[in-house]
Amino acid sequence: MDVHYLVRRHIQPPLQLPFLQPLPLRCRFRGGGVTLSVACCSTAANDHQERPWESYDRDIQSHASSDLSRSLHLLADMQAAGMRASAAAYARLIRALARAGRALEAEALLLEMRHQGIHPDAAHYNALLEGLLARAHLRLADRLLLQMADDGVPRNRRTYMLLLDAYARAGRLEDSWWVLGEMKRRGIRLDTAGYTTLVRLYRDNGMWKKATDLVMEMQEVGVRLDVKIYNGLIDTFGKYGQLADARKVFEKMRAEGIKPDIATWNCLIRWHCRVGNMKRALRYFAVMQEEGMYPDPKIFVTIISRLGEQGKWDELKRLFDKMKNRGFKDSGAVYAVLVDIYGQYGHFRDARECVAALKAEKLRLTPSIFCVLANAYAQQGLCEQTVSVLQLMEAEGIEPNLVMLNLLINAFSTAGRHLEALAVFQHIKDSGMSPDVVTYTTLMKAFMRVKRFEKVSEVYNEMERAGCTPDRKAREMLHDATVTMEQMGCY
Repeated sequence: MDVHYLVRRHIQPPLQLPFLQPLPLRCRFRGGGVTLSVACCSTAANDHQERPWESYDRDIQSHASSDLSRSLHLLADMQAAGMRASAAAYARLIRALARAGRALEAEALLLEMRHQGIHPDAAHYNALLEGLLARAHLRLADRLLLQMADDGVPRNRRTYMLLLDAYARAGRLEDSWWVLGEMKRRGIRLDTAGYTTLVRLYRDNGMWKKATDLVMEMQEVGVRLDVKIYNGLIDTFGKYGQLADARKVFEKMRAEGIKPDIATWNCLIRWHCRVGNMKRALRYFAVMQEEGMYPDPKIFVTIISRLGEQGKWDELKRLFDKMKNRGFKDSGAVYAVLVDIYGQYGHFRDARECVAALKAEKLRLTPSIFCVLANAYAQQGLCEQTVSVLQLMEAEGIEPNLVMLNLLINAFSTAGRHLEALAVFQHIKDSGMSPDVVTYTTLMKAFMRVKRFEKVSEVYNEMERAGCTPDRKAREMLHDATVTMEQMGCY
């Protein structure tokens, strides 16, 4: 089967986002077509004259986040009445459109502002920038920054924090250092959120010793350590096997009166499972529930897979019974489905039946739950079922994100179907998303599985050219592939 046909069949075509193309003043985008804003008006002319400008502008802003369609209709009515919205109203609409993934319409509003003589400021550009970065459209975000500079709009703290967070998530280490350098040059100090991002950057690039120094720096400048920073430190130490240090940070956190959240427990459980210390992992899992914390379904995959590998299905059943007794009905339903996927219960294994079972429990299906199901199938190399989860996710009106597509690559990789994995990777790029460290590393694993060692180095080089800093796993695979090729006499 043609692999590109397979991807086209199961995944929506890539979103095309032309950048800031000039549009007529009174245009609005609706479902890919263009209609005049005047056509949206259903209010009589007398009503336009009776309604004051303040009423229109206030309602546009108040409904932008809760009822975006209504705000856009109000804007159209307002313009039909010969009135012009304020800069604050445009900022609210641009931010709402960008967050909803409707970047093209947000760009159109920026152009409309210029046509009307309203000069967009940093708030308007930041609103659009936030939406582009949230959708991983890093190349479009870079072009927006150039447009921002051409318009003479200076970048502010918000601009730099959005960029730092996005570059850190994408593994673009050099770009992250550039942002930090620009902030220092302009005298913009990092706040708690900035330090949290920096901890994540150190974690993803193997700089766990720097994370320790960062805590001292924060204490010196008087920045208060919150739960997010502690979680980042615990995750950093856990990822690189420094579990004793992770536990020390956890105890320090509790000693200072900071209550652990679900992310804290997830970090502790996940990394202790990773090294096979299930006794301590299950102890943390029990304490988390005793403190009334709702278990995150994502951690179930880790616990189930590790206990399943050790053949401790009786322990799994005891955990499930305890959860039901504590009243965690929703998590219990997800837990039961996941155990079934791993082949223990045997009631059903098909993705559609699993989703139907969750719906029967009246459980709200979130992107997180779909990712959990996809990950469970992907870990076992069940490619068709992983794709089925993607289709079911789309049927629920949820757009697949980079995490979901990475899981699909992993499923094909585990099954040794590297051509399909490569096709999904190409789809990510064609969609305007920026592949992250996980994307490249998983694709490298796919080529390692089928002994295409020369492709491993090609993917590694492409990762570096894209500005994505390889992690330790990627470097180890490159080393193994290089050594193997040398032993085979291939240089």
